[in-house]
Amino acid sequence: MKEIVLDTETTGLSVRDGHRIVEIGCVELDNLVPTKNIFHVYLNPERKVSERAFEVHGYTDEFLSTKQKFHEIADDFLSFVQDKKIIIHNAEFDIGHLNNELSLIGKGKINNSNIIDTLELARNKFPGSGISLDALCKRFRIDNSRREKHTALIDCDLLAKVYINLIDQKEPTLNLNDNSDSKIQVNVTGLDYCKKIITPNDEEILNHKNFLKKNLKKNFF
Repeated sequence: MKEIVLDTETTGLSVRDGHRIVEIGCVELDNLVPTKNIFHVYLNPERKVSERAFEVHGYTDEFLSTKQKFHEIADDFLSFVQDKKIIIHNAEFDIGHLNNELSLIGKGKINNSNIIDTLELARNKFPGSGISLDALCKRFRIDNSRREKHTALIDCDLLAKVYINLIDQKEPTLNLNDNSDSKIQVNVTGLDYCKKIITPNDEEILNHKNFLKKNLKKNFF
């Protein structure tokens, strides 16, 4: 199953105040594994970035003034997310801005039925606890040291890892029903993998022992 992890950066908080999107990042997951398929654009918002937003993402008006406008990338964006579940942290914010951009160019809104909001997942799973992206990274021991500023692709990468933890798919599960000593069965989110166990022969074991005696004065293990 393919899903899209999505994040946006904007000129400010509220579309009612005329704020616009300055960056869109999307990372595709295939059965929870990131693919090389991404969508990433910086956008000219056709207005100034608020001081508060600049502190968050660091994109200047000068930098954004040379970028594409939303109507130029809208079709490519919609094609990328079409018929896929979209995973967002605090979906109300991002979808509100995306639907505003779509409405400005006369296109239909994104259907909320295709949205998975990790903020809601975290709120239900950890009531009363911190549920920001940084707080969830800390809870799940995900390294977020690259997140000095809020940038869409870095946030997508972190959110993908948070999402996998939130739905309890962090580790593969062992299928121990098969007692065969020649295979180990691993099930990851419905996918079966088999790895053959290769047993060394007597000559290989002897060569290994001789190697240890020759190269290690003291075996610390």
